[in-house]
Amino acid sequence: MISMLSAILEGNGMTSNELAKHIDHTLLKAEAKREDVLKLCEEAVTCGFHSVCVNPRWVPVAADRLQGTAVAVCSVISFPLGADTTKIKVAQAQDAIYAGADEIDMVADLAAIIEADGKYLLHQLMSVLKACRAMRPPVLLKVIIESAALTPEQKVFACQIADQAGVDFVKTSTGFHPAGGATVEDVALMKQAAPHCRVKASGGIRTAAQAIAMLNAGADRIGASASVAIIEELRTND
Repeated sequence: MISMLSAILEGNGMTSNELAKHIDHTLLKAEAKREDVLKLCEEAVTCGFHSVCVNPRWVPVAADRLQGTAVAVCSVISFPLGADTTKIKVAQAQDAIYAGADEIDMVADLAAIIEADGKYLLHQLMSVLKACRAMRPPVLLKVIIESAALTPEQKVFACQIADQAGVDFVKTSTGFHPAGGATVEDVALMKQAAPHCRVKASGGIRTAAQAIAMLNAGADRIGASASVAIIEELRTND
């Protein structure tokens, strides 16, 4: 793995501190406790991660701990299935934002994607985005399309609708779907299909080589629970 990492780093020159700024340090296990969330926040501050990503239950705890730091608070909406109604998704997003979330990762309605129901999907994305944009400062919206569970045509469809809606990011995966997580191929496809959106790669990213490969493929953000190990691995090459 060291030789693979060295090969990826050659010509890239990314340091551990630079990589850390692209990472959403993630803890979404249902059994996570308050002490686990506080540890996540401590790690994020120490490593210089962009944000912590937690379930809505823990947003107030994370926001309180990270107040005054450079680390943002991200929360997930309609996670991990994405099957809630638009009204519920809007309410969930507003609740998380009022509790202190700076960024929202919302799971898209997979049925709408699979059935190519662009009208439903577009309305839902624009409704949640409106709630995010109503805040001052505006809250970022990332849309999870669960790319591993979709055909290439369905991925392109989902990304085109997200691009049309004007969301900030399209995101590969929840990390909870049995179909799998992020791939460099999906990242590249999503970047092309949604040219006005940034891309977040998430799901199964456990090494520095994987993380940097995702960034090289077009990702702007990495979601990972193995973030500390990733940074420690890269530090051996700094």
